[in-house]
Amino acid sequence: MQKISVPLAVALLMFPQIVETMYSPALTSIQQHFAVTSAQAGQGMSFFFIAFALGVVFWGRMCDVIGRRQSMLAGLVSFTVLVIFTLYAATFTLFLIGFSGCAFAIAVGSICTQTMIRDSYQGHELANIFSIIGISIGLSPIVGMLLGSQLTAFGGYRWVFGGMGLIVVGLLIWSYCQLAETHTLQTSNNNLICLAMTMLKDSYIWYISLMVGLFNIALFSYYSIAPFMFAKMALSVTFFGYTAVVLASGSIVGSLINIKLLKTRLSSLQIVLIASVILFFSGVGVAILQHSMWFFMPMALVSLAFGIALPHLLSTALNHYRQQLGSAGALLGLFYYLVIGIGLHCAVQYLALATVLLLCGGLAMVLAGGQIIYGTKDAV
Repeated sequence: MQKISVPLAVALLMFPQIVETMYSPALTSIQQHFAVTSAQAGQGMSFFFIAFALGVVFWGRMCDVIGRRQSMLAGLVSFTVLVIFTLYAATFTLFLIGFSGCAFAIAVGSICTQTMIRDSYQGHELANIFSIIGISIGLSPIVGMLLGSQLTAFGGYRWVFGGMGLIVVGLLIWSYCQLAETHTLQTSNNNLICLAMTMLKDSYIWYISLMVGLFNIALFSYYSIAPFMFAKMALSVTFFGYTAVVLASGSIVGSLINIKLLKTRLSSLQIVLIASVILFFSGVGVAILQHSMWFFMPMALVSLAFGIALPHLLSTALNHYRQQLGSAGALLGLFYYLVIGIGLHCAVQYLALATVLLLCGGLAMVLAGGQIIYGTKDAV
C-alpha cells in the first residue's frame, strides 16, 4: 500500500487551521471595511465551520468515489478560485459567501488526509500517529495568527486572503508532484443515506461528535471573541497574534503528554476524562483573569486538553466503518462540525469566553464520565 508522505500530510492538515487562525486577526479590519458590528464580523467563523462540515461530507464521499488524490487536487484548485472571489468581494454578504466557499473547499485537507492516514494505521498505532502529527499541527495557530496579524497590520484583510492564496498554490504544486493514492480497499456499495442512518443510531458516534465539538468550540471561541476583548483594552492586533505562541505551546505539550499516556494502562476514555477536567479548569482561570490582558494565559490549558483528547477521540471513532472510511469520516465530520458551527454561533452571539469554557468543560466531563460508566465500546 502506498502511504502519504508525512511532511505533506502535516502540511495539508495544518492548512485548514492556518486559514481559520489567519482570519481571526483580520476580524477588526473586516468589521471596519464593511461597516458591520463585531458580532456580525465574528459570525464568519461559525459560517466557516458549517460550510466546512458540508465540505467534509462532499470531499469524504469523493474520496471513496474518485480516490483520495483526485479529491485533494480538486479541492485545492477550488479553494484557489474561491479565495480570489473573496478577496474582491464588494459586499459583506458576498464576502461571507466567498469565505464559506473557501471553507467548503479546504475541508478536503482535513477529511482526505485523515482518510489516507486511517487507510494505513489502526488502534494504538493510529492514536500514536495522530499524536505525533498533533505536535506539528500545534504550530499552526502560531503560523496562522502571526501571519494573519502581520498581514492585517500591513494591508488589512485583503492581504490576509492574498496570503492564503499563495500558500494554497504552493500546496497544490506539492500535492500534484508527491501525493500518492492510498485507496486500495474495495469500497462498500452502501448508500450514503443508509450509512448515515446507521451512524446516527450509533451512540458512540454521538459521543465522539459531541466531544470533538466541545473541545473545538472551547478553542475557537477564543479566536472569535478575544480580538474584540483585546480591542476594548486598546491592545493591537499584533499583540493578539503573539498570544498564539501560548496556545500552540499548550497544544504541543498536550500532544507530548498524550504520547506518554499511550504507554500507560489508562484507557482512551480515562485519558479523555482527564482532558475534560483540564478544560473545565481553564474556564475557571479565564473567569478569574477576564478583565485583565492576561486572560489568554489559561487558554494554554484549553490547547493542552485539546492535544490530549483529540487523538483518542478521532482514532477510535470509525473502528466499525473501515470499509467506508471516506464516507464514514465525512459523515462524522459533518456531525461534529455542525456542532462546532452552531456552538460558535451561540458563543459569539450570547456568551462570554469564560462562560463558554466552563460550559464546554462541564459538559465534556459529564459525557466522558457517562461513557466510562455506561458504554466502553471501542475503548483501547
